[in-house]
Amino acid sequence: MSDFYSRVYAVCRHIPEGRVSSYGAIAKFLGAARSSRMVGYAMNNSFNEQGVPAHRVVNRLGMLSGKHHFPGSTLMQDLLENEGVPVLNDRVQNFDQYFWNPADHLDPNDF
Repeated sequence: MSDFYSRVYAVCRHIPEGRVSSYGAIAKFLGAARSSRMVGYAMNNSFNEQGVPAHRVVNRLGMLSGKHHFPGSTLMQDLLENEGVPVLNDRVQNFDQYFWNPADHLDPNDF
């Protein structure tokens, strides 16, 4: 596993239950603003890692763009809804209300 992936997973483990973050926000926080896609690759590979809530990472519009990497057709949505995050048509409703920006809560020097 790459050091970047490890850092992505460390950030993701801080996303609180009932909140979501985005690939871009995580990439920017890690000092790699143009690496949103790499964060997505890390999320796709996260099933081998313990305690990474990959279901809490969505695209910048709140779309469940990674849902096809979860078993079953609605598991990502089901996991979010079980945490109180409303999803309609594969999109987090009231996205701004549920969005968690790592830059507002974490110190980048810790990652």
